[in-house]
Amino acid sequence: MGGDAQTVTVGILGFHDSRETKAISNAVTALGHEAVWLHEEAVGIDVSRAGVALDPDVDVVVNRLLLSKSTSPLEDLSIASCYAAVRPVLNDPRSVLVAVHKHATSSRLAAAGVPVPHTYMATADAKLNAARDGFGTPVVYKTAIGTNGGGTWLVDHDRAVSATVDGRRAFVQQYVDAGERHRDLRIYVVDDEVVGAMYRYAPAGDWRTNVALGGDVEDASEDLPQGAAGSALRATRTLGLDYAGVDLIESDDGWVVLEVNPTAGFRGLFRATGRSPAAAIAGLAIERAGGRADSALVERLGRDLDGTPPADAPSRVRDERVPVVGHAERVTVTGISGSKEVLARIDTAASVTRIAPDLAADLGTEPSAAVEDGAPPRVDIVVELAGERRTVTAVLDEEMGPETPLRIGRNVLRDYYVDVRRGVRGDAGD
Repeated sequence: MGGDAQTVTVGILGFHDSRETKAISNAVTALGHEAVWLHEEAVGIDVSRAGVALDPDVDVVVNRLLLSKSTSPLEDLSIASCYAAVRPVLNDPRSVLVAVHKHATSSRLAAAGVPVPHTYMATADAKLNAARDGFGTPVVYKTAIGTNGGGTWLVDHDRAVSATVDGRRAFVQQYVDAGERHRDLRIYVVDDEVVGAMYRYAPAGDWRTNVALGGDVEDASEDLPQGAAGSALRATRTLGLDYAGVDLIESDDGWVVLEVNPTAGFRGLFRATGRSPAAAIAGLAIERAGGRADSALVERLGRDLDGTPPADAPSRVRDERVPVVGHAERVTVTGISGSKEVLARIDTAASVTRIAPDLAADLGTEPSAAVEDGAPPRVDIVVELAGERRTVTAVLDEEMGPETPLRIGRNVLRDYYVDVRRGVRGDAGD
């Protein structure tokens, strides 16, 4: 590209609205270079006998495609592959293809000698259930591609499981008991260096530690277990990732790697540590394209998480910051046995989500024994509301009727704006 040889243009490829994408873009600008958000309204790639021309043109691409939230992940990843044909891409789409699939990640890491929990995947129900018997009780059952705890269950009974859930491959994994209050460790690695680390604690009555599900966080950067740090760095190198959030848990035999997220979020880490990986990722991209990023400035910018929308943000980000729901919504609910569309009531007065036992049974979900003694029976479901999928722990409620068998409470609605004037989505006149 023309212009000052020291100035590079960094494209941030992301089709979802995320604070992390904005933070990387803002960090590039603060480092004195040009940032372009490559969102769905902006991408253009011309291929001809003359070669490949990018519109807009960029020198390097930061891959922030949230494939686990996409309805067509391979299609999205192919866009990154188009860029990788002519420009450096962080993370390379070939590496992301492995990392985004949890069982493929475990396979690659185990082959390289990186410690991982025992897992098993099969493409037929009978074969998966035959192997499931050897994992004991409880066992973790999860979809191979998922996010924010979505598509993850703790199966604490001898029930059959399916090789697919809602069209996605699923597998079983050894349950590692992390103590009375479940804890794991997230280590964020950029360019083969640890940027920050945090312990994540499961909320009361749950075993998952995801910040998106209400988990607590604690800074672990200054007291990072050496074995965990070494495994996180080895895992990132093994997968060929430029940056990643590595999740580990302490077993009786030491720290094991649960997952390696090529587009891990920053907000929980920033809350725990006061550190953001955005500036380090921006600096690495600039240098990969032949530019210069002042290391002292990168360090200072790493103490901030500037998630304000940049000037070239897509119109949907500028015009609608928070998803809007009405007093009732048609939602898709997924359990171990499949999915069902139901009418859900939106209840801002309720602290938790409630579900009719008949609906829970239809979805193949049953109360988990992992909750506290005396707590009401709860089940884990995945709810798709206003285009967002998330795992929800719902209380079984015999009083829920068949017309509205789901009542969504504040444990979900904190991320939405509720407009009581809005009709049911999909009804005539809405």
